[in-house]
Amino acid sequence: MSSTLLFLIIIAYFSLLMIISRFTSRHTGDTTFFDGNRHSPWFLVAFGMIGSGISAVSLVSIPGNVGNNHLYYFQFISGTIVGYLFIAFVLTPIYYKLRLVSIYTYLNIRFGNITYKTGSLFFLVSQSFGAALRLLLSIKILQYAFFDALHIPYFITIIVVLILIWLYTNKSGIKTIVWTDALQSLFLLSVIIISIFTIKQSLGYSFGEMTKAIIHHPYAKLFDWDMHSGSNFFKQFVSGLLITVALVGLDQSMMQKTLTVKNATDAKKNVLVFSFFIAFAQTLFLGFGVLIYIYAERNGIQIAMENGRFVNTDGLYPLLTLHYFGRIGTIAFLIGVIASTFASIDACITALTTAFSYDFMDIENQPHERKKKIKNFVLLGVNVVMFFIVMLFWGSQGAIINTIFKIAGYTYGPILGLYMTGLFSKIKMKEKWVPAACIAAALMTYFLSEYFINSFHFDFGFMNIFVNALLTVLFLMVIKKKS
Repeated sequence: MSSTLLFLIIIAYFSLLMIISRFTSRHTGDTTFFDGNRHSPWFLVAFGMIGSGISAVSLVSIPGNVGNNHLYYFQFISGTIVGYLFIAFVLTPIYYKLRLVSIYTYLNIRFGNITYKTGSLFFLVSQSFGAALRLLLSIKILQYAFFDALHIPYFITIIVVLILIWLYTNKSGIKTIVWTDALQSLFLLSVIIISIFTIKQSLGYSFGEMTKAIIHHPYAKLFDWDMHSGSNFFKQFVSGLLITVALVGLDQSMMQKTLTVKNATDAKKNVLVFSFFIAFAQTLFLGFGVLIYIYAERNGIQIAMENGRFVNTDGLYPLLTLHYFGRIGTIAFLIGVIASTFASIDACITALTTAFSYDFMDIENQPHERKKKIKNFVLLGVNVVMFFIVMLFWGSQGAIINTIFKIAGYTYGPILGLYMTGLFSKIKMKEKWVPAACIAAALMTYFLSEYFINSFHFDFGFMNIFVNALLTVLFLMVIKKKS
């Protein structure tokens, strides 16, 4: 692809986002950046959340990871459905009843200020790393695919992407993101469909033949019943449930969009419809994963292996797109990466800004001009943190989606434990010990995980979040106040 065409695509795409931003920036108030004036259409929010829920990580990691883990991720997807039901019928009504902007305010109402700050701080740490790793993969793809050939340093690419996101979100924040993410979700799904059609045509398959080839391939295994495996069915299913509750229902970046809907009834519809959208999209990605390995086998494409496992699974889809799918496939992939990057990172940056502004800067009780200054200052700080985390992890390899879920197990586990204790018990705690209890639970989870792997060859896998949350609940019971 020529550099001229590349930059024309980027400029055209960004111009479209700026037009939407200008349209949505009218009639803004003090809280528009954070709550979107609570007038978002629920169906639009549900569709737009696909982009945030998928991201560039899912775009390349879910299909690529099929080579090492077959279709076992489907077990995880099955668990997410139950998680979304819990979010729709338990968490969403509570958030609307309390009219929350930062969802961690619930912890203040239920327990007190120290617990509130602890929960929010764990979110800030987890979301910062999770969003930065998603951004990292996107930038790596853009560098490998396009900008390295133009001799543009990767740190410049990082800065430019962050600036572009800031330009179209800094005024109206979540109100703009609801609309831009819907557009970007459409582009993202279109990319996968174009890629599937390209492979089908190249291999000379009909749709029926392509489906049969996927179903009968050795990688097309849905369930793993080995209890020692990290991808065991029960571990994946329960992890899917808990991680969905934690990374969606207890995650400011995901729930902030839902809370821009007018009322709790529409918000429930939003969550339930979104759960269908995201499960369908991720299942489609898995089938596509088998297809790209079939394509690689048919074309004699060698993929590096180490100890019987593929090394850089995240690189397979970009490799095929850039060198085998032709110009249309390359353009579609570029748009897909840009769309998934902006759709996932813009919401995370807005959520981090919201959580820190409400939970630590008390922006809700500040005068008008002070609110604006606080928001701009925090927004700048969030972008700087993102930049440095991406730089720190630039040399990492492997399936980044596994790294994100592993980090989430240690950082969202305490949040999940705090909420479960608040929702399903009536205890009060000696609050000064809450931070210590949460940190101790995360550390013990890490050591238990290492011990079980080394001593029994038993991998918790994504179940780290369950162990972490359970330990958090137990430690909270230890520090509860006497009745």
